[in-house]
Amino acid sequence: MEEQKALFEQIRAKLIREEKMVTAGKMMSTEAIKYYGNVFVFISKNGNMVFKFGKTFDPEAQDFESIPFNPFKNKGPLAGWFEVSFSQHELWESLTLEALTVIKKINNHGFKSGICRLHRRSTIRI
Repeated sequence: MEEQKALFEQIRAKLIREEKMVTAGKMMSTEAIKYYGNVFVFISKNGNMVFKFGKTFDPEAQDFESIPFNPFKNKGPLAGWFEVSFSQHELWESLTLEALTVIKKINNHGFKSGICRLHRRSTIRI
């Protein structure tokens, strides 16, 4: 698991340096990457990367393997979240960039539900 975490940390650090409004965070007690405060990628407890590709993502139409992320025993998978195993770690960085593109579209560059976050301590309603 150390190798998976190290790769995740490397990808996250690079993205934080290169992308405005990308920060570190937590999701389900594991390390995550956020955009405007919303998690879009995290590492699962079993060492796989989990990406928010959105509800319209079709895993069957891709040239890589992913499965819907389902951390629950008695519920269905989290809608729009897909897990990619460490065996495909060479794709993790490019898939992180794809997930960032998706979250940017969802957030419309910071405008979501009538709220604009200027920075962590101030929020204005529009």
